[in-house]
Amino acid sequence: MTDQILVSKPMRDAQTLTRAAFEVPAGACDAHVHVFGPEARYPRVPAPHYTLPDGDLPQLRAALGVLGLERFVIVQPSFYGTDNRCMLDALDLAGDAARGVAMVEDGTSAEELAAMHARGVRALRLDLFLRSGLPTAELQRFIARSVERTRALGWHVQFYTPGWVVRDLIPFLPEIESDFVIDHMGYMLESDGLTRADFDRLLRAVHDGRGWFKLSGPYRLAKDGNYERLRPLAQAIVEAVPERVIWGSDWPHIPEGGRDTGELLNLLGDWIPDTAARRRILADNPARLFGF
Repeated sequence: MTDQILVSKPMRDAQTLTRAAFEVPAGACDAHVHVFGPEARYPRVPAPHYTLPDGDLPQLRAALGVLGLERFVIVQPSFYGTDNRCMLDALDLAGDAARGVAMVEDGTSAEELAAMHARGVRALRLDLFLRSGLPTAELQRFIARSVERTRALGWHVQFYTPGWVVRDLIPFLPEIESDFVIDHMGYMLESDGLTRADFDRLLRAVHDGRGWFKLSGPYRLAKDGNYERLRPLAQAIVEAVPERVIWGSDWPHIPEGGRDTGELLNLLGDWIPDTAARRRILADNPARLFGF
């Protein structure tokens, strides 16, 4: 993570998005989006990593409608920290088409979590970027506490984490006593010293436990735009855990609001040419994980 504040660019008009080059299945879900609202109503954290993005619920619905995606999962962004009001209000408006992933304080009560569940939240996002300086054993205890406090609700946990932290957690992952999701295909950047051998070890750990992978954020992994080199990683993920893979656009693509979400959806068609496999990734798997 850099200390430089990123300037969020205006959102691309939904009608200019590239259409899907394959038949999008009924019930298809974008399992990783963020929603933002007016700062006067939803205050940001004191030191956000980026300026307020252009990306409200009507804009999101317009983009997903053009792409034929009927469902979506709103992931709490770091911009709001553990103040989940913007995400929860969006869930209220979206109804059964949406689910949420919250970030909470350690002191959040069981009653507060149950109230979030009633509004559509189904997971906790664990920001391990924020905790990346902690010893691995302390991170393991934090994950275990998060799993325990949500066990009664049947939630899973999502890891927002640098790849080198994922690598250090690999021996622990099969022991996690709930479903867990690794965002952005593991976020194993070569620039951080991660290797294909590290990725293969992660695949085995996820397979041996209750882990899921999210095919998301390709532009965060291939910063040069060479998405072709991500194809073997995506295909290895789907081969390893075909019933535990979901897809997310990472809309509104902070800070690049003008990015073409349709191009990202078509990457999935290119990487995973099998129609049945794509249906699992886009519809069946997220329906099971999020209770659609």
